[in-house]
Amino acid sequence: MSAAPATYDTTAKAFHWVTALLIFAIIPLGLIANKLPYDTSAELAQKALLFSIHKTLGVAVFFVALGRILWALSHAKPGPLHPERKAETFLAETVHWLLYGSLVIAPLTGWIHHAATTGFAPIWWPFGQDLPLVPKDEGIAHLFGSLHWVLTKVMAASILLHVAGALKHRIVDRDATLARMWFGKADVPAAPAHRAPIAAPLAAVAVFGLASAGAAAMNAGSHDEGIAAVALEEVQSGWTVMDGGTLAITITQLGSEVTGTFADWTAEIDFDSEAGPEFGNVTAQIAIGSLTLGSVTDQAMGRDFFDAEAFPTATFTGPITSDGGATYRVDGMLDLKGVTAPVTLLFDLLDQGDGTVLMQGAAEVDRLAHGIGASQNDAGTLGFGVTVDIDFMAVPSP
Repeated sequence: MSAAPATYDTTAKAFHWVTALLIFAIIPLGLIANKLPYDTSAELAQKALLFSIHKTLGVAVFFVALGRILWALSHAKPGPLHPERKAETFLAETVHWLLYGSLVIAPLTGWIHHAATTGFAPIWWPFGQDLPLVPKDEGIAHLFGSLHWVLTKVMAASILLHVAGALKHRIVDRDATLARMWFGKADVPAAPAHRAPIAAPLAAVAVFGLASAGAAAMNAGSHDEGIAAVALEEVQSGWTVMDGGTLAITITQLGSEVTGTFADWTAEIDFDSEAGPEFGNVTAQIAIGSLTLGSVTDQAMGRDFFDAEAFPTATFTGPITSDGGATYRVDGMLDLKGVTAPVTLLFDLLDQGDGTVLMQGAAEVDRLAHGIGASQNDAGTLGFGVTVDIDFMAVPSP
């Protein structure tokens, strides 16, 4: 690294132009995909396809940028042709640091956002949809989604400045700066060794710090968006459901399962294991707006799906019976989105030995029977069946 080369080596040039091709592909893909509607199965499939391409190429940018940075750190590169222009050299160095940083951090934040949520537009690389140490968490997904949005703007600004600088060297200065990064032999004058001023990376770090602060502020404000769930009143019940229970639904979107949970629901349970053939009855009420369903939560709350603003709650009620085995069943009626339809819930009761009982059950709901996602009439895009899973501990009420 002691000698100053006249041009960039072939590997550095390849990294540069491969990165450029990837970036100029994923930016328009992301912009177009964001603006596409998703009211029908065909529109949703097209939107998901473009997002999958965008994400897959974004992961490629991450690894290519890492390789480019490692190569740049271990190999000499030519110095500036006009070192006497202090301000211009400083700006060029700062933009290079911003490019290097954003080409790694912007794809990484997008990848973490994808890994922290569930569903919609899978990444096509063979190492799965998750990342180590990244849990499925909506708070993390929102934060890194905001970071990704802001950092892509830093990347775009850096690219524009980088291109503007290259055009200035080519058109105004008429020097060999651009030729040093192109393939083939070029008549390039000798340049002094490259010496990056410490102020340039510090300036880039300051820009990234300001961008991160802006993303954090955006994330804090985003929690006020969406439809607020109605507060359910407490119910009198023969059994008291303990905290920590789960009411979850699983949908199949574009061949991938997406699982979400309702944070607020009540269950009025009258049950006597010694009675029969009916052992009691159950009435459950669910606050629809309390649903968290990965990256499609907002879509699920919309008018074509749950329409949570017009139908804030759902109710399931029915008698508890048994077929003579260990499994109980409720052949009940589900009132959802203004439509009442039959649903069968099968569940098991496991005595915990201390007076508490563990209830684990499941049911299958036909979403079309309740007019949910009526425009999504292709099961390959959005499955017709929705699996409901229930898991909670209960104790007899005094």
